[in-house]
Amino acid sequence: MVDQLDGGEALLDSWRSIGIDYVFCASGSEWASVWEALARQKRDATPGPVYMDLWHETVAVGMAIGYTLVTRRIQAVLLHAGAGLLQGSMAINGALLACVPMLVFSSEGVTFGERPGVDPGSQWYRNLSVVGGTRSLIAPTVKWSHEAASVETLYESVLRTAEIAQHAPAGPAYLGIPVETLLAPWQPPRHRRSLPPQGRKISPQEEIAAATAMILEADNPIIITETAGRDPRATHALTTFCDLLAIPVIEPLSSVCGNFPRRHPLHLGGGNPQLLAQSDLVILINTRSPWYPPSSKPVQAQTLVLDEAPQRPYMAYQVLHADRYLEGEVAHSLAAITAHAADLGFDKSAIESRRARHAATHATLAQKITETEMRVRESSLTDGLIDPALLAASLRELTTQDSIFVDETITHSQVLQQHLQLDAPGRYYYVQGGLGQGIAVALGVKLAARDKLVVLTLGDGSFIYNPLVASFAASRDQSLPILVVIFNNRKYLSMKQNLLRSYPGGLAAQLDPMPGVSLDTQPELSAFVAPFGMLGLSVTRSDQLASALQRAIESVAAGTTAVINVMLSR
Repeated sequence: MVDQLDGGEALLDSWRSIGIDYVFCASGSEWASVWEALARQKRDATPGPVYMDLWHETVAVGMAIGYTLVTRRIQAVLLHAGAGLLQGSMAINGALLACVPMLVFSSEGVTFGERPGVDPGSQWYRNLSVVGGTRSLIAPTVKWSHEAASVETLYESVLRTAEIAQHAPAGPAYLGIPVETLLAPWQPPRHRRSLPPQGRKISPQEEIAAATAMILEADNPIIITETAGRDPRATHALTTFCDLLAIPVIEPLSSVCGNFPRRHPLHLGGGNPQLLAQSDLVILINTRSPWYPPSSKPVQAQTLVLDEAPQRPYMAYQVLHADRYLEGEVAHSLAAITAHAADLGFDKSAIESRRARHAATHATLAQKITETEMRVRESSLTDGLIDPALLAASLRELTTQDSIFVDETITHSQVLQQHLQLDAPGRYYYVQGGLGQGIAVALGVKLAARDKLVVLTLGDGSFIYNPLVASFAASRDQSLPILVVIFNNRKYLSMKQNLLRSYPGGLAAQLDPMPGVSLDTQPELSAFVAPFGMLGLSVTRSDQLASALQRAIESVAAGTTAVINVMLSR
């Protein structure tokens, strides 16, 4: 008997052509044809993507984000109708902000049972139809959206959606597929194809020469970068470039990954207003929002922007004050400038003087970090309290050199970045787009790096926002053990800070508890893993911290997720 192929097989065949590794699905009734196609794939031992059943849309999207952050390979997400899109939209928006390419699919019924021989199910008529179509719900949170209206165009529509998603600026792209299209008979295309590698975008030599001239003419250049570290080649090229010309690097609060070695003598922390004020050239490398407010750039400084897609179309307001753009690949641009500068020659004595000056600034910053750690260690011996800096330093000391950190803290993110002191790219990822995705993103990172210890750091408020049942079920069912460390101060500290900034002497600040701030009634958060057979620990005193962290790390190494709830002093 010859199998009757339909739209489900067309979808699966397109994923094979793209090179999809995983299909992350928060199940919906429209995907029956895909499940049947996957069953044929298993029966026939046909190479193809691994299907993953997950219990929540945020988990499906977040895992796809985490996996792609590590592998830089686009993945597929199946959601249910308009409801699934709405549930997953926060995480999809996070993928947009993080420039993570992704294929997002959902469906809708369009014939409502009136087409002879095709019964999509009455739920589409009664409950699930969306006026204007599902694209109207998701369009603001994706890079591109469309509908595959016929089975004849489905295969190529999926490939085109993938190509759009992957080209700069990369992001999630949505393709709606009517149930009727998924159920329709399908013939494999006459010209089945694979997606070709993306063409390289390289700045021409005359633009490289002009940028090099700007840099060599500057007395006090400085680099600001948010996401150069997404490409390890760019981090290597940036380090070589900075070493040659003694140009310091700032990673602002808006940085969402590790971009430059933290212990390098040219790393000058997360912000240095005095240095910026003295600068005559600011080099923005993969930086979408270098200063706040946008009008506050150094008045006397020129701005050189290195970014393959400097203008982010999803931003409502973006001001870079650029005097020159280099819109080729960042790694190539940096390497080309370095080579051109070396060929031209420069005043080495001036460069070495600059290097010594910045190295002294770095040493001062490093000493402050050391002194902070010494102070919080000494005070913890007396009062037993756990400062966030002590927790971050303990994580640095007890984890391995190749551990990967996923961060969903808010007020403690800068403390983490300072005290983890990570020097290699690909070891730190900050979750973007709204709280409640951290566990899922960490699971996706673990899926891509099974041999690494993956540590998720998040606040108690962030932890509560996560879909805990679905997240821990995915960790257990997919054998993805991670270490979850809760920075618990029993409050929404960012809300408190915002309240006090706007109304420092207001009535709300005098209330106890302050409205919108307190999390005092929370249960023991580490207990939520108990139904999944995972390790849950609560730490209230500093003398318990090291042993609890070590026990949790050993649990993860043995294959079991561990959650450690650390009560902080602030």
